[in-house]
Amino acid sequence: MADKITPSQRSYNMSRIRSKDTKPEMTVRKWLHSQGLRFRLHRGDLPGKPDIVLPRYRTVILVHGCFWHAHEGQPCFKLPASRTEWWQQKLGRNKARDWQQQRALELQGWQVLVVWECELKPIRRESTFERLWNELNYSSLRIAG
Repeated sequence: MADKITPSQRSYNMSRIRSKDTKPEMTVRKWLHSQGLRFRLHRGDLPGKPDIVLPRYRTVILVHGCFWHAHEGQPCFKLPASRTEWWQQKLGRNKARDWQQQRALELQGWQVLVVWECELKPIRRESTFERLWNELNYSSLRIAG
């Protein structure tokens, strides 16, 4: 089946997809700030330039989009029907890179928390923020102890 839009329209649409300051990322940042937590963004000295860095807790938060990071096994992720093999390779490389960057952060002593885009939907948002809060409190006890 042919694409419903022209290649130039597709190119324009894809150029609008941002890698920083996405809506899910902004949601997490607003919540962290409302809890009185201070953080740094996209620190270039850390592997993969994590989305959110909480130095006090020695924790990074990665906010993953369900499509681009292949949140498999979830209804929020669906592999495109066209160019399936190409997309499998592309998303596979993304997942491999994610794993390598998370491992490198952990080897440097950082706690890595991943928040998926689908976890920030209104129905799941509260439980996601509760999980984050518990993880951050646990990491503060780990650092203090």
